[in-house]
Amino acid sequence: MTPNDIFDSESTICAVSTPHGCGGIAVIRVSGDKAIEIVQRVWRGKNLTALAGHTAHFGEIVDPEHPDDVLDECIATLFRGPRSFTGEDTVELSIHGSRWIQREVLALLVRQGARLALPGEYTRRAMLNGRLDLAQAEAVADIIASSSRAAHRLAATQLKGVFSQRLASLRERLLTLASLLELELDFSEEDVEFADRSELYRLSEEIAEAVGSLHKSYSAGAAIKDGIPVAIAGATNAGKSSLLNRLLSDDRAIVSDIHGTTRDTIEETLEVGDYLFRFIDTAGLRDTTDRIEQLGIERSLAAIDKARIVILVVDPQSPTPRQLIDSIRAKTDAAVIIFQNKQDITAPLSPILPDLPGATIVKGSAMTGEGVDDLLKQLVAEIESTQTGAEDGVMVTNARHAAILAEAHQSALKVMDSLSSSLPPEFTAQHLRQTISHLSAITGDIPTPEILNNIFTHFCIGK
Repeated sequence: MTPNDIFDSESTICAVSTPHGCGGIAVIRVSGDKAIEIVQRVWRGKNLTALAGHTAHFGEIVDPEHPDDVLDECIATLFRGPRSFTGEDTVELSIHGSRWIQREVLALLVRQGARLALPGEYTRRAMLNGRLDLAQAEAVADIIASSSRAAHRLAATQLKGVFSQRLASLRERLLTLASLLELELDFSEEDVEFADRSELYRLSEEIAEAVGSLHKSYSAGAAIKDGIPVAIAGATNAGKSSLLNRLLSDDRAIVSDIHGTTRDTIEETLEVGDYLFRFIDTAGLRDTTDRIEQLGIERSLAAIDKARIVILVVDPQSPTPRQLIDSIRAKTDAAVIIFQNKQDITAPLSPILPDLPGATIVKGSAMTGEGVDDLLKQLVAEIESTQTGAEDGVMVTNARHAAILAEAHQSALKVMDSLSSSLPPEFTAQHLRQTISHLSAITGDIPTPEILNNIFTHFCIGK
């Protein structure tokens, strides 16, 4: 049985909305047309059905069949629809966090006519009742999962509807011109032209650029959301593992004078300022016949390819392998920071630095910590520089949105092609409809059960 088989918006639902486990307080949320009525049946205190919304009241939870046995003391907070998260009457019961009490209260509510909520069903109801659009609903999950201030800020911007407003503005402009083209088709025998072709081309060009810009922001946005991947690369014994340990203030990686000690990637996270960075210590590159070490080198090159930032650790008196330099050069969209290591022991000779134009150089010592603060500041500066073009703080962080924006961008380009090729208005109108449909799919103006199920089944129960 799928969620769509049992989903209905008429029933009253209940679920624990706080994390699973035992704690001081747990919150059980009850939502639906009969939410207040059902809770009142197990409530001993003021008559909830007669109280105003957005009020909180102390009382007891009792089983109507055993009124002398108090299950728990609790606080009931009332929200009357449509002024609630779901847009329905909602009661939130703050009970003691015993797992046994949570189970008993849920069982009691189900016996009174409620049913257990499906994953994401509260947010789904909020969307269906017009409290949120689909993009905002997805931002709820992103806020819950946010692991840094920057990730939270992006999700909060989307939840406020800034991203949706941007899409709505583009869609509205397209709809105006699409309606004029459709009118032309209705009067095709009259040979009239309602839509100014030059204006339509200019608008299509603007929209293609705007949609393309949003799509391009996904790479940086997803990195901020999931943790910015930073590859620590370099030759063997350049000091990569020592640098990772210094950054983490922990002996996470084995440090040795023996070449080839690190044979696999080691990944750890660190919050720096507003951002979460995922540091990946890679195996040092050198010529070797050791098959295991060769596998480690292959993984190092793969980590560099996926990184947003590459920290190239160099021993100033030792050359960096050409294979490593070529690999970094091939990663054209990654920022490169050269950490000129071993400043505490290196003689003041001319350093052997790799030829990587545009790379930032930071001097320091992984052993003493010199220059590490400067390195961390540069990491933050590099990622913040990628957000300078993000208008209104909007960056795409959702893979579904990115895929649809790519399709919308292609259909907008087809509008421009059909106009420049002087094709019949039927072709232009079709491409316009496709562009509008793509933008509408992001915000849920054209929802389908399959899309909704795929999105909301990944939510936690209780949200």
